[in-house]
Amino acid sequence: MTNSPLPRRRHLADLSGPQVDQLLSPDSIIVQPLGAIEQHGPHLPLNTDLIIAQAVAEATVAAVGDEVDAWVLPPLAYTKSNEHAWSSGTIWLSASTLLAVLDDIGRCVAKTPAKRLVFLNGHGGNSTLLGTANRELRLNHGLMTFTTHPGVPPDQGGVSAEGEHGMGIHGGTDETSVMLHLAPHLCDMSLAERRIPEGMIGNRYVKFGGSVSFGWLSNDFFPDGYIGDPTTATPALGQRLFDGSVTAFGEALREIKTFDFGR
Repeated sequence: MTNSPLPRRRHLADLSGPQVDQLLSPDSIIVQPLGAIEQHGPHLPLNTDLIIAQAVAEATVAAVGDEVDAWVLPPLAYTKSNEHAWSSGTIWLSASTLLAVLDDIGRCVAKTPAKRLVFLNGHGGNSTLLGTANRELRLNHGLMTFTTHPGVPPDQGGVSAEGEHGMGIHGGTDETSVMLHLAPHLCDMSLAERRIPEGMIGNRYVKFGGSVSFGWLSNDFFPDGYIGDPTTATPALGQRLFDGSVTAFGEALREIKTFDFGR
């Protein structure tokens, strides 16, 4: 007979049903990490977004969970990744399926004492749908809903490494650096090459993060499907970025804890 593993602190799934009612309150925060299983070029694994989102969520809740009464759910691995549907190994949900899954999760969270649900989104392709889900969950289930990222994607107003010209959006310097910090055994830097669509650098409007958006698939730019410059990635940069993400998410949870629509 083997001993059962000890429950992890502030992992909601490790609680019993009665413990959920005993330990949670309307002020509790539920954190739902979202990742993806999608190609990230030949140098990174399919589960890059999943690893990063889960690691940031768990490290942050471990650091500030007692202070803000936050609880982390198991990560959602399969999300909307059809910009990578061309690639073997990518497993994705349709927009309608993901919205239905998020609504089901919200419906279940609303049955607990907690009334605040935070999506920590590790995959930029989910962002638009999460904005829709936030409002639908607020309307349908009365939850207070929020979306944040381990790092804001460059095509959504975030920054990328110098030399990427704002186009380090998938498998580039920063994402590769974080993976070299978290899971170097899954990275193969011998296959990393610079992949920047140089012809877009001079555009004022039609570009990533520009005022004119455009539909795209990841292999529209390069056949290996990543966009950025992983050749400048380092584990030290990855640790700095990861630590910064944990700090920023912890600060965000403190504001989420007291947020009440400005009242």
